[in-house]
Parts: sequence; C-alpha cells; structure tokens
Amino acid sequence: MLELRAGAASVVLAPEAGGAIVGWTVGAQPILRPPLAEALVGGNPRGLGAFPLVPFSNRIADGRFAFAGRTWQLARNFGDSPHAIHGVGWQRAWEIDAIGQSAARLGLRHRPAGEAAAAAWPFAFDAEQRFTLAPDRLTVGMRVVNRHDGPAPAGLGLHPYFPRTPAATLRFAAAGVWRNSPAMLPAAHGPVPPEWDHRTPRRVGSAVLDNSFDGWDGRAEIALAPGPVTIAIAAGPIFRHLVVFTPPGADFFCVEPVSHLTDALNRPDQPGTGLVVLAQGAALEGEIVFWLGGVG
Repeated sequence: MLELRAGAASVVLAPEAGGAIVGWTVGAQPILRPPLAEALVGGNPRGLGAFPLVPFSNRIADGRFAFAGRTWQLARNFGDSPHAIHGVGWQRAWEIDAIGQSAARLGLRHRPAGEAAAAAWPFAFDAEQRFTLAPDRLTVGMRVVNRHDGPAPAGLGLHPYFPRTPAATLRFAAAGVWRNSPAMLPAAHGPVPPEWDHRTPRRVGSAVLDNSFDGWDGRAEIALAPGPVTIAIAAGPIFRHLVVFTPPGADFFCVEPVSHLTDALNRPDQPGTGLVVLAQGAALEGEIVFWLGGVG
C-alpha cells in the first residue's frame, strides 16, 4: 500500500488490489467509506474506498458482445452474476510508475495472451491512474490507450463509495435516466421522474437507485449531513454518464462518473451511449476532481 499526504489529508492506495483507493481522510474525518477489514485482508476492491472501471463500466449482458464482425464471450467475473462487470482493472495488480509525497501514478498493461487473459478482455490496452492530493481536494486522472492491432472499444469510470451518514444528501442534474430490466440492464429510457430528480439536494435513500443517468453536466454535490462535510465532484467532458447506487440498508452509497452507458457495447447503433472505438494507439482520458468543504 501507498500513502499520500497533504496537510491533514491522507489517501491510501492499494496498487496490488485493483489499483484501488483504500481510503481518504482529513484528520479523523473519512471522506470515502472506511475500508472493510475483510477487504483489506483479502484485497477485495469492492470493500475499499474506490476502484477504477477500465476498459468498460458496469455490466456487459451475459458477458457477450459483437464487434468487428465477430462475437466475443467474456468470462463472468462477479460471483453468480451472468454478466461481465466493471472491466479488467479492478481485478488486476497495478504497477507503481511514480510516487511522491502527495502524488502517484499507477499503470496497468493488459495483453490478452493466453485463454484467461483473452476471456477477461480480448483487446490489448495500457491504462493509467494519476492521483494528486491537496488539503482540500483529490484529483484522479484516468487514461486508456488501445494497444490492439486494430480499432477496439474502450471506456473509463471511477467507482467511489461514500459513507452514508444519517441525513446525507446528493445533488446533480441529468437530462435522462434508464430504468432497468430484471437482469439489471438498461431497458427503458426517459426523462428523470420527479422522485429521482436531484437538481436540488435530495436525501440519499429517498429513492432506491442502481441506474445510469445521461446528459449529466459533470457536476455533483454531496453533503455528509448532519456533519459539516461537503464534497463537490467536477468530472471532465468524457464523463457524461453517471451511475448512482443507493442500496437499501447499506452504510454507503455510490456516485460513479463514467464515460458510457451500461451495456453500451450491445447498443452500437443507439445514439448517446458514449461508446468509444479507439484507433490503434489512440487514447481516451479524463479527470475527476473531488473538492472538500467543511473540513480543515
């Protein structure tokens, strides 16, 4: 594990556990959900503070998609789920490319040599995460480069877990939202209904969500009420989709900036999915900044 420090702020990274953020604290105040003990022992990113989504976000239906005149079958990588989920990065060890007191760069090199690697993702890529910590903010830069011998699809996202305080609120604006099928895949698109409208702050848990919003303006605000801590999210222009996950009874919630719709690979002719096909050697990159208020 690595620790970055800036004033009273500290971020712990786990390159060996999916390039995850273990935790982010300012003094004694956790900004991300504190890591679960069993996740620390087992190296499970889903029990830590945040993990990268690369080279795709969320689910690919039944782990199968068509691209470049061929049907590809991915390994199912999430327990008994029938889908392939969250890409490759969260289940691989990352290399430490650079480290300083308040900044680090992690890298991942994926080459689909061998049956298991090809089943995880059949297209070669290089990925990078850049972390820069300041007393009042954390900046996460993400990049994926196509190293396949031809065009290849690619996507990026970040999956942070925030502590669900008793009166936590969330604010963001989006143009539309997808309702899910029983298989938890996008099924019907429409305007954001009033009960899911977060243009003014809405209490986390007032609606049970595991949904993809589109036409997001790249801004969100979280208040970890009743405490004074606020978190403002500013995501770069590649991140115009937002997955919001508010599981009932959980001590966390997720606000995930992502570059594309869930299962976008199976909707190549549908406009607005955010699906990107990179030429050989081309890159997709973006930055997400988390600004803090009420601490320090």
